[in-house]
Amino acid sequence: MEEKEFKAGFVNIVGNPNVGKSTLMNDLVGERISIITSKAQTTRHRIMGIVNGPDYQIVFSDTPGVLKPKYKLQESMLNFSEGALTDADVLIYVTDVVEDPTKNADFLARVAKETVPVLLVINKIDLLKGGHQELEAIVDKWKGILPKAEVFPTSATERFNVDNLMHRIIELLPVGHPYFGTDALTDKPARFFVTEIIREKILNNYDKEIPYSVEVIVEKFEEKENAIHIMTVIYVERDSQKGILIGKGGAMLKKVGTEARKDIEAFFGKKVYLELFVKVEPNWRNRENKLRTFGYIE
Repeated sequence: MEEKEFKAGFVNIVGNPNVGKSTLMNDLVGERISIITSKAQTTRHRIMGIVNGPDYQIVFSDTPGVLKPKYKLQESMLNFSEGALTDADVLIYVTDVVEDPTKNADFLARVAKETVPVLLVINKIDLLKGGHQELEAIVDKWKGILPKAEVFPTSATERFNVDNLMHRIIELLPVGHPYFGTDALTDKPARFFVTEIIREKILNNYDKEIPYSVEVIVEKFEEKENAIHIMTVIYVERDSQKGILIGKGGAMLKKVGTEARKDIEAFFGKKVYLELFVKVEPNWRNRENKLRTFGYIE
């Protein structure tokens, strides 16, 4: 029996904020790699999730939502998204059934010129009330914008059509050698997932500007056989934000810490001792030296 050729490639997921890119990425990888909230701009970094099969390796990338930058942090986030156009073997453009197709037309025009296969995922079809006809109208509109793309209507939260999308991705992978070890799940270190879990809890528990003014850094990650001791610093831009984050008598920060600790324990399968501290770092989102320290600029 003839042995199958091994395939490997980079499959990059791009699109506007809040269309379900991270949920789709987690569905495709089969693990919770990217944090998910109902707020836009949840993903700040380019996060890789690696899927290994008997004769293939897929390196998925989840990227920040495409937006017009208002400060230097968002410029860095846009660079991660634009970088995903340059090194993809397969490009997945994610939209949904409520999004305006003309949003960020410049970025879409670049996607339309791509020479690699483009898979257009129209997500959240479970929200459609008009049935097949309404979906057909949305598909036709998108075919006019990305005529070369293959269309996959999906519901990432319901996992509808995700398996078909996965089969097509595997078919489109180029022949090649694996880029990572066959037991690798991501290119990110353990500390990164600690910061993302804490940031997710902040996004879920606070409103307005607080979640977007926050950066989380792990100062200490001491792993033993049965437990991990983690010390983190949450940076904010103003003293008033620090007060809101901590809450009366430290109640809000304690709530964030409790929720985060449970998820971190589930992620690592170990007992976790988590310490949270809050510091003020004025205007860090617009300071290149801080963005470099926090990993947004190489």
